Amino acid sequence: MVSDHTSFLVGVDGGGSNCRVSIARADGSVIGTAKGAAANPSTAMDSAVQTLLSTLDAARVQARISTADLAQADAHFGLAGVINPSIARSIADAMPIDRIRVTDDRTTNMAGALGDADGFVAAIGTGSFLGAQAGGTQKFIGGWGFWLGDEASGAWIGRRLLTTVLHWQDGLRDASDLLTGALAGFSGDTGEIVLFARTATPQEFATLAPRVIAAAQAGDSAGLDIVRTGAAYMQTALVSLGHCPGDPLCLIGGLGPEYARFLDADFAQDIRAPRGSALDGALLLARRPAPDITP
Repeated sequence: MVSDHTSFLVGVDGGGSNCRVSIARADGSVIGTAKGAAANPSTAMDSAVQTLLSTLDAARVQARISTADLAQADAHFGLAGVINPSIARSIADAMPIDRIRVTDDRTTNMAGALGDADGFVAAIGTGSFLGAQAGGTQKFIGGWGFWLGDEASGAWIGRRLLTTVLHWQDGLRDASDLLTGALAGFSGDTGEIVLFARTATPQEFATLAPRVIAAAQAGDSAGLDIVRTGAAYMQTALVSLGHCPGDPLCLIGGLGPEYARFLDADFAQDIRAPRGSALDGALLLARRPAPDITP
């Protein structure tokens, strides 16, 4: 085990699907990694803590450092579900690390995508948020979850598709191949759609999103209406965050890049590839004081 008083960095990216941990030397070179189960403290605090502890220890063993070395590391945890300071403190207090910062995963996603540079991020996956980084300060719009937000996200697209199917059945809009195919997927029964929607998780709604994206790309009228509505929301949020033509924009998440062709030219021309992942962002933030974060 290493015990030469070398300082170490710990980065953690955790969410509703899995948890990833990286341990690096002070120069950023990674020496240990591990992947665990879901770690969303808002959904299940006790389970999240146990997952974080076990995954952290697995990374420590791979890095060949002692528990004393780990305790003296500089750490940044970016976790989905850290919606208030109380949750952040509960996680920090449960971890065997003295110098630890816990934030939600918007912070680490933005730091990973932009590094230290100024710019904008549209993170569109099952959920969504948009953010701006300038002079070390981060500001966000969205990230409030499926029931109150997550516009343009995969879950939002899936729900919007089923709403549009019902509007078609009510005579409020014309049919399209997307709508007829979606209804057929529920055996042609609108009641089955209603029953599905009563219990479906955001992840289950999001499984419908790829067919909507594909339909929009093929020119289907309903698909275009849904995706263009999502793109319009993204553009409104970016303007509210201060985006101007020429400002770098990273589209991240499973669906983020799919919106590129549906954005107006003033936004599409500014798209840049992200510099790294949320886990890279966590390690970056572990190396320096946490940025100012505003809602």
